[in-house]
Amino acid sequence: MDNAAVSHAHAFKFTPTSIVGQALFYGLFAVIIGYFSTAPRYHHLAPDQALIKLSFSHHGQPVTECRKRTAEELAKLAPNMRAPMVCPRERSPVTVQIELDGKPLHKSVIAPSGLSKDGTSTTYQRFEVPAGEHTLAVKMNDSIRIEGFNYVKEEKLTLKPAQIVVIDFAADKGGIFFAQ
Repeated sequence: MDNAAVSHAHAFKFTPTSIVGQALFYGLFAVIIGYFSTAPRYHHLAPDQALIKLSFSHHGQPVTECRKRTAEELAKLAPNMRAPMVCPRERSPVTVQIELDGKPLHKSVIAPSGLSKDGTSTTYQRFEVPAGEHTLAVKMNDSIRIEGFNYVKEEKLTLKPAQIVVIDFAADKGGIFFAQ
């Protein structure tokens, strides 16, 4: 056996002192993990609060309508590019306004994603509100060609402490809806 192998074997020799030290270290580590698994206490919400979340992804309407190409425009294009209609890729930003009991809670304009501004407008916001009875009104506009709001939802809600209400949007479900 060469000297390197002998010194290597002696480097990993366990002594009673090293075993006790290792046991104390692992015990201390277990106590620290045990303490931080239960303390300090985390409270999601104050006891008298509820949560309203605004969360959706929605394609705004195209910024302009499709138009028919003229005969001159079609003649200038290569034969494989002669689509009779031209439709814009760019989408409108989505404007959202939330009122709680007639008072403004949130207003935002959510730009469409993508380099050509042709993707979805996505948002996630959360609002801690007092539990109790409230009137929640949500207004949304997804077209710059329309004045005002083209989607409106207003509903009386009784929010219990720690209850979560999600404001979502789905065109196939009639637009804005509240999930409780």
